[in-house]
Amino acid sequence: MNEGTHHAPGVSDESMGEQLMIAAFSLLFFPLVLVVTLVIVLATFGKSFGIRHAYVGLLLKVFEACRYKVQVKSGYGGLEATDDSEDEDEEVNKKDEVVLDAGDTQIIEKDFELSATKGLEKPSWAPFKKEFELSDVLYFSKCGMEAIIDDNVTKRFSAEELPAWNLLTRTQKPHQFMSIRMTLFWCIGCFVRYMMLLPFRITIAFIGITWMMISTAFIGYLPKGSFKRKLNRWASLMSFRILVRACSGVIKFHNRENMAKSGICVANHTSPIDVIILSCDNCYAMIGQAHGGFLGTLQRSLARATAHIWFERSETKDRTLVAKRLSSHITTENNLPILIFPEGTCINNTSVMMFKKGSFEVSSIIYPVAIKYDPQFGDAFWNSSKHSWTQHLLQIMSSWALVCDVWYLPPMIRKENESAVAFANRVKSEIARQGGLVDLEWDGGLKRATVKESMKGVPQEQYSNILKVD
Repeated sequence: MNEGTHHAPGVSDESMGEQLMIAAFSLLFFPLVLVVTLVIVLATFGKSFGIRHAYVGLLLKVFEACRYKVQVKSGYGGLEATDDSEDEDEEVNKKDEVVLDAGDTQIIEKDFELSATKGLEKPSWAPFKKEFELSDVLYFSKCGMEAIIDDNVTKRFSAEELPAWNLLTRTQKPHQFMSIRMTLFWCIGCFVRYMMLLPFRITIAFIGITWMMISTAFIGYLPKGSFKRKLNRWASLMSFRILVRACSGVIKFHNRENMAKSGICVANHTSPIDVIILSCDNCYAMIGQAHGGFLGTLQRSLARATAHIWFERSETKDRTLVAKRLSSHITTENNLPILIFPEGTCINNTSVMMFKKGSFEVSSIIYPVAIKYDPQFGDAFWNSSKHSWTQHLLQIMSSWALVCDVWYLPPMIRKENESAVAFANRVKSEIARQGGLVDLEWDGGLKRATVKESMKGVPQEQYSNILKVD
């Protein structure tokens, strides 16, 4: 009897702890279900209460306060923001500068290839003619050292550094250790992002993907017709809107009257998330390589409901087959506009690199779209050589938010006697101008490949044209 009495308090304490856990779970479960249900209902009708916009506005105030603290601690004082645009302009202007010797700098406005692709008259080299001097070697040595230290291409394949800290860990300076207050802000931010936002976002993403797979499976059994197309549009928009909310996406669409209804739509490429961003406002057909695993399951699910173009690995190198299937798709009545990222790889949200000419050979009408992310709230760039697809998704879902602007540009028509390369460059330049991005002529394939011999020959040809030789 005494022994039983001795153990009674321990059992009572354990049961009380379990009851408290159950009560806490009950208190959190129903509000969570209510919020998730509300998010899904609003996504279904494309509506919003403005909570995400208020959340982003609050973050801006917090970032401003942290920026002030960092400036004061660093001894800079004031609230002058860093103007990256001036640095970018200087960087672009340096591309046209040719140093002929140690004390002689001359400016060449356009090189021959760029002038030819844009339909401009080739410049004359007569004003720059000179004799060879040994000091000319210094210019090429200087260019080589600049390329090693900070070239204009490879830095587009890594995350851009922010001028002000956004309470994320991606920064060159350990701002979170500058003071107790800053450290407290950073710790609170980690708790909010990983313990509150991330589980909620994963739940929303799971619901969105599940709904996409179920709805496309059902729609796939319906006969072709207007009803199937309308139902697929509704289900697709709903799925992608749910997925955007899983990233706390705040997207501003501009000039929606230019939105593509058919044909080929091209956009600059920062992340695979680009597809979700654009597809929550319009329905697109996709083109790409067929994958296995979970991504392959999603591809097959999408293909059940409408026409997409998926290639096997061996088929992607057959340009004739790709062009044929692409042409067949855009000429088939009632097919969705096909979304293409002509860069062929992800660039870090600061520039647009060379567009592959394939899609510009198939169609004479292109619908351009410019996408520009706000890096203050999170880095949308996917560095595929450093992070896996899963790591990239977790990085986005654990950031503050996904904030971006999308511009639908007027359709661009290929001019008479204009080559596919010139047409692609013209579309690329317009996208770069609208998105405030740097327009680069370099191939994004340099992310994984060496420089082509034709690219190496351009500066050699420029220099040889300057020399006074017969």
